[in-house]
Amino acid sequence: MTMMTPPPLDQQEDEEMLVPHQEFTEGPQPMEVISAEPATAPENQQVEDPPTFKYRWTIENFSRMNTKKLYSDMFFVGGYKWRVLIFPKGNNVDHLSLYLDVADSTTLPYGWSRYAQFSLAVVNQIHGKYTIRKDTQHQFNGRESDWGFTSFMSLSELYDPSRGYLVNDTCVIEAEVGVRKVVDYWSYDSKKETGYVGLKNQGATCYMNSLLQTLYHIPYFRKAVYHMPTTENDMPSGSIPLALQSLFYKLQYSDNSVATKELTKSFGWDTYDSFMQHDVQELNRVLCEKLEDKMKGTVVEGTIQHLFEGHHMNYIECINVDYKSTRKESFYDLQLDVKGCRDVYASFDKYVEVERLEGDNKYQAENHGLQDAKKGVLFIDFPPVLQLQLKRFEYDFMRDTMVKINDRYEFPLQLDLDRDNGRYLSPDADRRVRNLYTLHSVLVHSGGVHGGHYYAFIRPTLSDQWFKFDDERVTKEDAKRALEEQYGGEEELPQTNPGFNNTPFKFTKYSNAYMLVYIRESDKEKIMCNVDEKDIAEHLRVRLKKEQEEKEHKKKEKAEAHLYTIIKVARNEDLAEQIGREIFFDLVDHDKVRSFRIQKQLPFNHFKEEVAKELGIPVQFQRFWLWAKRQNHTYRPNRPLLPQEEAQSVGQLREVSNKAHNAELKLFLEVELGPDLSPLSPPLKTKEDILLFFKLYDPEKEALRFAGRLFVKALGKPTEILPKLIEMAEFPANEEIELYEEIKFEPNVMCEHIDKRISFKSSQLEDGDIICYQKTLTSASRDQFRYPDVPSFLEYVRNRQVVHFRSLEKPKEDDFSLELSKLFTYDDVVERVACHLGLDDPTKIRLTSHNCYSQQPKPQPIKYRGVDHLSDMLAHYNQTSDILYYEILDIPLPELQGLKTLKVAFHHATKEEVAIHSIRLPKNSTVADVINDLKNKVELSRPDAELRLLEVFYHKIYKIFPLGEKIENINDQYWTLRAEEIPEEEKNLGPHDRLIHVYHFTRDPNQNQMQVQNFGEPFFLVIKEGEALADVKLRIQKKLQVPDEEFAKWKIAFISLGRPEYLQDSDVVSNRFQRRDIYGAWEQYLGLEHSDTAPKRAYTTNQNRHTFEKPVKIYN
Repeated sequence: MTMMTPPPLDQQEDEEMLVPHQEFTEGPQPMEVISAEPATAPENQQVEDPPTFKYRWTIENFSRMNTKKLYSDMFFVGGYKWRVLIFPKGNNVDHLSLYLDVADSTTLPYGWSRYAQFSLAVVNQIHGKYTIRKDTQHQFNGRESDWGFTSFMSLSELYDPSRGYLVNDTCVIEAEVGVRKVVDYWSYDSKKETGYVGLKNQGATCYMNSLLQTLYHIPYFRKAVYHMPTTENDMPSGSIPLALQSLFYKLQYSDNSVATKELTKSFGWDTYDSFMQHDVQELNRVLCEKLEDKMKGTVVEGTIQHLFEGHHMNYIECINVDYKSTRKESFYDLQLDVKGCRDVYASFDKYVEVERLEGDNKYQAENHGLQDAKKGVLFIDFPPVLQLQLKRFEYDFMRDTMVKINDRYEFPLQLDLDRDNGRYLSPDADRRVRNLYTLHSVLVHSGGVHGGHYYAFIRPTLSDQWFKFDDERVTKEDAKRALEEQYGGEEELPQTNPGFNNTPFKFTKYSNAYMLVYIRESDKEKIMCNVDEKDIAEHLRVRLKKEQEEKEHKKKEKAEAHLYTIIKVARNEDLAEQIGREIFFDLVDHDKVRSFRIQKQLPFNHFKEEVAKELGIPVQFQRFWLWAKRQNHTYRPNRPLLPQEEAQSVGQLREVSNKAHNAELKLFLEVELGPDLSPLSPPLKTKEDILLFFKLYDPEKEALRFAGRLFVKALGKPTEILPKLIEMAEFPANEEIELYEEIKFEPNVMCEHIDKRISFKSSQLEDGDIICYQKTLTSASRDQFRYPDVPSFLEYVRNRQVVHFRSLEKPKEDDFSLELSKLFTYDDVVERVACHLGLDDPTKIRLTSHNCYSQQPKPQPIKYRGVDHLSDMLAHYNQTSDILYYEILDIPLPELQGLKTLKVAFHHATKEEVAIHSIRLPKNSTVADVINDLKNKVELSRPDAELRLLEVFYHKIYKIFPLGEKIENINDQYWTLRAEEIPEEEKNLGPHDRLIHVYHFTRDPNQNQMQVQNFGEPFFLVIKEGEALADVKLRIQKKLQVPDEEFAKWKIAFISLGRPEYLQDSDVVSNRFQRRDIYGAWEQYLGLEHSDTAPKRAYTTNQNRHTFEKPVKIYN
């Protein structure tokens, strides 16, 4: 996977992000190890084939585990130690989280790394083909020592016993790991080795890179893009044509891999879109439509249609009367079935297969009524460039999810679509056109349905030499690699470790072709035309050459950086500009002062001349001070340069002053000014002279500013300089002032009062120290100010935090902002929020922290007084947020935390309605208490009606809650709690009556006939001893109030473990429900088969969280 780990932006089920799991603990479990070796290396490196191992980890008592995470036993692959890491209840998500971990990462030497391709699976122990398997690849290192899937599968699916992933409370995990030698990625030069360059990956844009390389290597397409009109005033980030021209130009002439950010910006994508894996087919269609639109009215109008557009004819022809209906349609690509087809020809055969319309499915022919007919598709013409999209992804109705088809599927180097005397062609097709195609490119998807990696094999000149374009890396490949190895299917690997198991191991190939591009032989010369500089607009050449020159200049600067020293010079003017505005502590931000780039071998005096020229300060009036980082993490001028130091070269001086070995030298330039503000020679400095810096604080304005600097005598006293300080502050001559020393601000502020009567030396003041001063306040006047003195003001500045509050109901919108202190307690924060909202009781405010990665509220709110300070509320791992979410509760939070809230769907006995009720009770309450509370809120069919509470999940009833069960452990997050009246017939069961489950189901005609899909509302039904199905059906029809005409279409089946056995009206239903050893009553039920026409009720959404891939959108 080529995804990067920055913001796991909302890791959703539809967009799987592969991330390191972010934390560690212990907890090994036994694991079986089966070894095998693959026939091919996972990447395109010419290295030895790596060993591949398969591991099986059986975890018992899975649902009863109360540990957050669990490690497997350690195992060896490729000479390395590995283990599997699992979060049984999810790593802060409602999905199982599963990772591969380097077991000995903490003891490995600095700089270690290893590369592995691996798959992780949760085994389906009932139907093996429904095992969920995901694969990826990763370069493991000290920073990312584990890698995998935070949202592997939903917990609701995992913990549903009928799904087969937990059997007898046992979960089986498999890991298949292939380790390969790491080839030095950074030293490889694609341009030098192949003549081509790659595209940089923005996070998850490998799918786009593979498509762009394919389109770029169709020269006719590239030439058309170059000829799209753009102007020198256009900006690539706002113009798709210019961004694509720029990208293609760089691919053609650059020596290094090319970035795609300008292009994605021109699409109107933000960073989030770049971290979402989309569909190559969809992007291809959307991009081509966009370009087609942009080409209208230009010299290249119609290029997209000319290259990619073909036509087919849909027809319906009656068999017994002379009637035929046809419709011509165009296509830019063809979707070919993979499942059930051995190769491209078999897919085309299936595409033109004739369907018979007869029986119930007769065709309504105009003027002829219902007729037997045949229906099909034939091709009128094929385009010069034929794009074939292989349907590697399908919807699995049984699992209610998309799955990837990894079946073997062959495709030829030459494709003859005139075969069998033109069997694919319509009668209108021009038979003079020879539809013989040669393969140009193979786009590959490596991975599973939830994510993976895309790359392309391309023949840029249609020669025998293939190239693999894998993001930034381009390599030469042989034809076998590009064709046969991308067919997919399984490979049988020879057993290399007979000590484990002598049976061969079949290794599924997760890398396989996903899109094919063929070019028609007769159009080859025109399509594969020459494209050179004359095809590129002059303004584009000038712009891009200028960009290239700037890039080269920066590159040269970087390469020559070791020959230069950057000298950063801070002056009084910088201090005056920054203190109180941008900074409050220390003296200056060195990144915002004047810098000089000076050759290291030049004498320092040469630099002084540069300063004189730039700043207008003659050399003789300059005195430079070195800065020093003190032990308390402050950074202050330390001492002036000595004459012998100034005689050295710049490079020597930097080495003396800077032990960190970076290329910077930081200096303070001391300039003495006379009364007329002209520079003077610096005063003589002895050991007795101390250079102090002064800041002035105004409590009324809550403002701090730089006041100036002074030399003082070590044995002198502050009282001696008070007149000067008063003058600098422009105070009246008789103003009383207080002095404080700013000592440090990390990790907390230290600012102490200075006794004006003792010497500077006794106060331990030295060169570079900072004294803050202010007017002396009376005790009465102190109360007027929030921060009456320097220490309280600096404490405030150090800890102030503007927090953006959002309503939890509208988590994307800032509601209001408050300036708070990081040291505020929980009570301080909620009081300020309540005050802002005009709420009398702050305990009715509930806060929730912000997840910096997903940009969403955290799943759990902050408990009442559950954190000490505001800083704890804003912390998220190693990041700090400035967002909090709030709710206004109807009862105080401490009281609410003692309660349990359940959402219960009440089904009325006689009306077609469902009402959702929130039941809030003390945590030690029972189900009986829930029912009693509910009775006061709902309308019953009769006053003495009894209620029961059920657990409904995926349209099956899993549990009737006992009245005495405590509600504290009942979960309504993944399944629905349903309350209903108990029918009278169930209360008076006879000795031989049975209470059975009745569920609605349907079957998809495209799926296995035995697979059923439940829907609708399940219910219980009493069946009598010896009662025939005909009688049971009457009772079901009456209960459900289904009209006769509709009910006649329903089929009734006895279903056990998902297998239907259809019943006849004469069958005795009770005979089918005799077994008592069935695992879970819900797995043996009476099934009502009919079409699902009912609208979905809103409340069921929490149990069917269907999420689909975001559509690709190009906004501009």
